[in-house]
Amino acid sequence: MQGEQTEVLVEGQRARVLTAGRGDDVVVLHGWGGRIESMAPTISCLAQAFRVTALDLPGFGESPVPETAWGTPEYAAFVAGAVGKLGIDRARFVGHSYGAKTSLYLAATRPELVERLVAVGSSGLRRAPSFGTRVKRGVSRTGRALGRLGAPGRSARDAIYRRIASSDYLEAGALRPILVKVVNEDLSDLLPRIQAPTLLVWGTKDDAVPVAHARRMESLIADSGLVLFEGAGHFAYLDEPERFCAIVRHFFGRPLS
Repeated sequence: MQGEQTEVLVEGQRARVLTAGRGDDVVVLHGWGGRIESMAPTISCLAQAFRVTALDLPGFGESPVPETAWGTPEYAAFVAGAVGKLGIDRARFVGHSYGAKTSLYLAATRPELVERLVAVGSSGLRRAPSFGTRVKRGVSRTGRALGRLGAPGRSARDAIYRRIASSDYLEAGALRPILVKVVNEDLSDLLPRIQAPTLLVWGTKDDAVPVAHARRMESLIADSGLVLFEGAGHFAYLDEPERFCAIVRHFFGRPLS
């Protein structure tokens, strides 16, 4: 993956930037736990017809963690500030997972910035808690209570958390307060405000964000469509990179020749 690497500074927050290609602007945002390189096939494909700008979102890749617990509004504001500093007035956006959620939030709140949007396996809708989740919440409350009992209690609490926590939570490190914040957000009320034509891409075997969420998003976004990749998982754009490239290029008005 070739391109020029730089940095952008927005209100004291720094982020790594990769720019590749020439033409109309496309902004690419990776998912939770990812980095610019996570989107390498998409960047390489689109850079043949567009000027692609990809960011390491704050806290990921080589971009430092925000000093406070950001939510999606703060991440979207950062992206808006970053593209402005990079001389981008309006762009097409491609986002995966949390990067897609950030793009959707931006399209709803800053419509002048988003011309078209591709959201792959986007987070953004809260799930109704399952019985297992309700049990975990009860156990978690027990763990917090144990943590107030000194060292023995904290050891028991940590053992409980290791058993019930998701891998994202356990691996979040300094990003844990941000993760807790963003997973409790719901964009249902914002999605109807999106004006940009929006393409939702989902793997039918996505075990991180169910296809039911994709269909719900499609019903909430007026000018939207859903493409399902049969058998693909949460990283549908990596499971079928050539197909994904062709679909996005066509949607963005630069079909493969």
